[in-house]
Order: sequence, then C-alpha cells, then structure tokens
Amino acid sequence: MDLRYTSEELAFRDEVRQFLKDKLPAEIRQKLIDGEHMDKDDLVTWSRILNEKGWAVPHWPAEYGGTGWDPMRQYIYLEETQKWPAPQPLAFGVNMVGPVIYTFGNAAQKAHYLPRIANLDDWWCQGFSEPGAGSDLASLKTKAVRDGDHYIVNGQKTWTTLAQYADWIFCLVRTDPDAKKQSGISFLLIDMKTPGIEVRPIVTIDGGREINEVFLTDVKVPVENLVGEENKGWDYAKFLLGNERINIARVGMSKQRLARIRELAAKEMSSGRPLIEDERFREKLASVEIDLKALELTQLRVVAADAKRGNTGKPDPASSILKIKGSEIQQATTHLLMQVMGPHAMPFHSGDMDGSNELPIEPDYAATAAPGYFNFRKVSIYGGSNEIQKNIIAKAVLGL
Repeated sequence: MDLRYTSEELAFRDEVRQFLKDKLPAEIRQKLIDGEHMDKDDLVTWSRILNEKGWAVPHWPAEYGGTGWDPMRQYIYLEETQKWPAPQPLAFGVNMVGPVIYTFGNAAQKAHYLPRIANLDDWWCQGFSEPGAGSDLASLKTKAVRDGDHYIVNGQKTWTTLAQYADWIFCLVRTDPDAKKQSGISFLLIDMKTPGIEVRPIVTIDGGREINEVFLTDVKVPVENLVGEENKGWDYAKFLLGNERINIARVGMSKQRLARIRELAAKEMSSGRPLIEDERFREKLASVEIDLKALELTQLRVVAADAKRGNTGKPDPASSILKIKGSEIQQATTHLLMQVMGPHAMPFHSGDMDGSNELPIEPDYAATAAPGYFNFRKVSIYGGSNEIQKNIIAKAVLGL
C-alpha cells in the first residue's frame, strides 16, 4: 500500500487549507482555540458557508448535494477540518438521518428534508435510547399506533443530545408489539413543535446541559413521516449506527490533541528537564501515536471498501473497530494531557456551555479541565458501548 498522497491529493489538501483560512470566521475559530463551545448560531453560520461552497455534506451522493469526492479526498477534508480546527457538521442531520433518508426514504422526503439538512435549516436530534433500552436498544417501549393518516406516539426517550435546540427528532418506535423485538420497530420523523412533546434537561456533573429527556404523550405524527417500510426500522437503525461509528473515530481531532500534548510536554518541567524527555512519558506518547496511525489506516480501508461495495444500505461491521479504538484513543489522549498539566488541569471555566459531544469540542479545554477529562469517559458508551461492539466484531467480522 502506497501511503503517500498523489500530487492531485496534495493540491486538494492545499485547497481545503486555504478555504479554511479564508472562510472560517476568525471569532469562531478562536472560540475553539480558546476552549469555548460553539453556540447554535456559530454552527449555523459555518454550515451555510460550507453549503454555499458545496461542501456541507461531502460524503453524500452528488445527486443529493454531495461533492462526488473519492474516499481519499473525503478523508483529507475531514482530517484537515478537525486539525485546523473548524466546527464539525451537526452529526444528527448530516451523518445520521440524512443518509437514512436518501437511502431508504421516498422521493418527497428526499426533496424536502435533504436540502434543509445541508443548509442547517432544520436542527435534528436522535430519539433512540430509553430508560430501559440503552445498549439493548431493541427493547425500546415507545409505541406508535396507527390511527387513520397518523400514528399516535407515546413513550420516553433519554440521553437526547441537544434536544433543546431541535426542530425535528428521528425516533425508533414500536409499531408491532407482538413481533420479535427487532422486527416490530419503525423509523419516524417527528416535528418537535407537535403538541404532546416535552423536553426536560439532564444536568451533567460539570453543570452543562447537553442531554435531555424527551416525553411523548399522544403525539400525532403523519404517516407520511414514516421512513421506508413499517416494522423495518431496526434495519435502518443499524445502517445509521454504522455511519455514526465511522465518524466517532475522530482521527483528526486526536492528531491535533497529540500535537498539543507534545507542545505542552516540551514546556512542562519534570525532575529538572522537559517532560517530553522523560523516557516513560515518551513511551506512553509513542504507544498512543502508533495506535492512532493504525486506526487511521483502518479507517481508510473501511471507507475505501464502502465505496467499492456501493450504497447497499448495510453497515460495514468493521466500523465497530473504528468506534472501539477511536474512543479508546480519545480517552488515552485526555489521560496524557492530565499527566502533562498536573494541577493546572483542575481550574474549571464555568461559562454558558452545553458540553456537547456532537457540537465540536475544542481539544485543549475539553481534555485538560478535570470535568472534561471525566466527560470523555462517555465516548466508549455512546454510539453503542464498546462491549457491544466487541460482540459485533466477534460475530460479523471474525465469524465466531
């Protein structure tokens, strides 16, 4: 395998870097550099700049607004935006429900929702987890009963990230209570302004409000908001989660964080010399860097294989590997930063922040403040816990 970029790929990388330099508003980038979270207006502004350029949904098919880039250009773009750093798109729309709609939705759904997702006219949230259905998502109990041209939805969703901003929520609901639990689930698009929806915040340990409970009481949802076929929602959910796990790897973010670790370790003194010269610290740092390079190559293989396989609507089970190693590396880098900063990691900036895991988190603040360090323990849980992902690998990849 030739790991070097071609001259055309190098030229594309330069184009991306110049675009970021010219078009990303300085105040938005500075927020990331200073460790401040993006607010909703910041992300909307950047999303619309990208959409005007035609880069808002680069991995989508060209017919739905995508760029037509090959997997290598998609990878270069993702890495450069994470390293700059620039805000990442709202994952719930761009990486989750958007691909579900263009793969399984009908023509009217594609025409209405996809342009609005690309321009961030609609803010989406994810209605999957429930109090009794987390890792065992198929045990969900939220019901949707057909009543003429509507479904009547009753139930509760939890850990719903950024639901306080959302215009729409995509939900897994049970439409056949008598079927095997994976077989009686449907995928609904629900307007958050519909009567009967209540959002309650779940305040995190650092005082942030990134997650919520969503209660649905006799919520009327038009049947036309059903994606695909009734009782086929579990298939669509698996497809969505496969896409989510690829993006959770966040190779560019980890590269940026490791560069920051090296910079800080060159300044921090230990036993009369820079910490970067300590052999045991260097061993730890090198170990994480090696793991990150292996993850990067695995991600490239998954993306390339997906491009060759075509849009089958089935996730690559190898995406579970990306989820596991990506989250482990993110946690390892936060541990290294805590080690470098020592007592300096303790101060906590208590501004007006959401603490979101989906809005872009600036690596310095999120991984160096002690609350941020603990916050990153969750990355091995959301998107399907790492223990569940290991079972998927054993069965679908290794055939055990």
